[in-house]
Amino acid sequence: MRSPKQPAKLAMLLLWALLLLCNGVGNALGKTIHENSVDLHALLAFKQGVIDTQGALSSWNTTTTNFCRWNGVNCTTTRPFRVLRLVLPGQKLQGKITSFLGNMTFLRSLDVSYNSFVGPLPILGHLQQLKILYLNNNNLTGIIPDSLTNCSSLVSLDLSANSLAGVIPKKLGLLSNIEYINFKSNQLEGRIPDDLGRLSKLQYLLLGNNRFSGEFPHAILNLSASLRSVSLEFNMLGKTLPSNIGDLHFLTELTLENNRFEGQIPVSLGNALGLQLIDLSNNSFTGKIPTDFGKLSNLTSLNLQYNHLKARDDQDWEFLNSLRNCSSLNVLSLAYNELKGLLPETVGNLSSSLEQLLLAGNSLSGQVPQSIGKLSGLIKLSLDHNNFTGTIHGWIKNLKDMHILHLESNNFTGPIPSSIGNLTMLLDLSLYENKFEGPVPDSLGNLRKLLNLHLGNNNLEGPLPPNFANLQPLILLNLSHNNIQGAIPQISNLKQLTILDLSSNKLTGEITNSLGVCYCLANLQLDKNFLTGNIPATFGNLSLLSTLKLSHNNLSGTIPLALNRLEALNELDLSYNHLQGEIPRNGVLENATAISLEGNWGLCGGAMDLHMPPCPAVSRRSEKYYLFRALIPLFGFISLVMLTYAIITGKKTSRRKNLFVLSFGKKFPIVSYKDLNQATGNFSEARLLGRGSYGSVYTGKLTRAKIIV
Repeated sequence: MRSPKQPAKLAMLLLWALLLLCNGVGNALGKTIHENSVDLHALLAFKQGVIDTQGALSSWNTTTTNFCRWNGVNCTTTRPFRVLRLVLPGQKLQGKITSFLGNMTFLRSLDVSYNSFVGPLPILGHLQQLKILYLNNNNLTGIIPDSLTNCSSLVSLDLSANSLAGVIPKKLGLLSNIEYINFKSNQLEGRIPDDLGRLSKLQYLLLGNNRFSGEFPHAILNLSASLRSVSLEFNMLGKTLPSNIGDLHFLTELTLENNRFEGQIPVSLGNALGLQLIDLSNNSFTGKIPTDFGKLSNLTSLNLQYNHLKARDDQDWEFLNSLRNCSSLNVLSLAYNELKGLLPETVGNLSSSLEQLLLAGNSLSGQVPQSIGKLSGLIKLSLDHNNFTGTIHGWIKNLKDMHILHLESNNFTGPIPSSIGNLTMLLDLSLYENKFEGPVPDSLGNLRKLLNLHLGNNNLEGPLPPNFANLQPLILLNLSHNNIQGAIPQISNLKQLTILDLSSNKLTGEITNSLGVCYCLANLQLDKNFLTGNIPATFGNLSLLSTLKLSHNNLSGTIPLALNRLEALNELDLSYNHLQGEIPRNGVLENATAISLEGNWGLCGGAMDLHMPPCPAVSRRSEKYYLFRALIPLFGFISLVMLTYAIITGKKTSRRKNLFVLSFGKKFPIVSYKDLNQATGNFSEARLLGRGSYGSVYTGKLTRAKIIV
């Protein structure tokens, strides 16, 4: 039998257990809240310094949501629930990055890249667990603080695309775990510290687009077991490259363009068998191109343009044959060096995957090898500014994937082959400054994707093909300095046309009004032709027009008032035509330095700075004079008609001698003064009937006819 006190004791034990449990939970919660408060305050301080235009931090509300669930915040999954990551890239955040973030000692990743933060880098020296720091693509200024080197666990550091200045701290060499450093596109200066050679795990050293000076950092050659990419482009580094640079056996990318390096290209680069991209352009390298590049079977891009590299004989050109081993080569640029002589047939042995071959700006001569047509994968071919001769028939028809073809400034001859119309992928065709002749091929109208067509300074003749109207994406059309004849075709479909230059040809007829609907036109040159008629008033619709040249034609009429509406127009040449009338005012016509009107003898008036003769003033007296001059011929004509009528009428009317017919039909003889004197008794007062304003009236009787008068 149970005691009545046992249930009461059991209830008391349960109550005590519940109280103890609540107390333990309270203590644990209190401890968690205490430890998290530092992170919470840091996040709130960050939010306070931020201008959030897109509402990226709208969830950062302590009353509704735990901060571990805020946008961009990630916490540890176990107590004490500390902030592990703060990731807010590309949120259009503005303001300053608070140094309170340096108190979140559990933080391993901080990424606020691609925003608009300003001010100095935050002090983050207490973040010894931080592995990833991405502050790139902001507007941060100031220096890289030494305290950053206290973040001893850093693996990836990206401060690129800011406005940081000063030097790279030498203590950066203490970051023994770092693998990725990107300081590109800042204003850093000074020498690249040798201390970086201590970073044994460094794989990527990206320091391009700064103001670094001195030599290539020899110390990084110690990193042969780790370094993958060295990017030092667009700095002020100089002198020669280390001869053993090829010791970086795992190097895949080497970009040193736009510096001041000189001397020969180290042969040892051929030992860095992993190299895929080499860019040594825009320096002052001299000597031969190493044949050892042929060892780099993984090479995809080799850019050596804008140097002083030489090739004058077959031995110097041997490098080209060696590159046949680079089966992955996509880009080969040797433009603007000192390569001379014939381009070897071995050019056709390059990789079938080659997409860009750039040989412009050398002294290459002779005909283009037909073997170049084997490079059917070419997208861009640049042979311009050389001394090539002969025709371009044959090889060109095979390059059906071509997007950009530059052959300008050579001595090519013969007609432009119609097969060029088969290159339907062409975007840019430049053949100017050659000796091409014959008609402009109709097949060019098949190039429906063409953006730029430049055929100027040749000997082309005949009319412009009307199917040019099919080239709707065209932006530039230049056929200047040829012998093109006929009228300007209708090109109203070319809505994207920005530059049209047909100057120095033999074009005739009137300027087509259809040009007035090419609303993107900014540069229109039709000068030095034989065009007639008026300047189209539709030119007033070309609101983007900045240059208009119509000089040395046979244009007539007045200058359209519509030109005053062209606010962008800053160069107007209408000289040597047959224009007349008063020069409009306002707009570009007020700027004497921007317009040319000489050689139009009928023009007058306009702005004072033009120094044109005044237009003749028309006064009231002059108006009467011109009216009188106009009426004299009219009255003369009417008088002549009336006289003719009178003569004709007079001949039809019979008259008797000495008689005239009165309106009432009576006839009277002709009376002499003597008869009147006798009839009135010598005008006696007795015969006087009366006097009036016209004289006296007498009565008398003529004895001969017995007629009372």
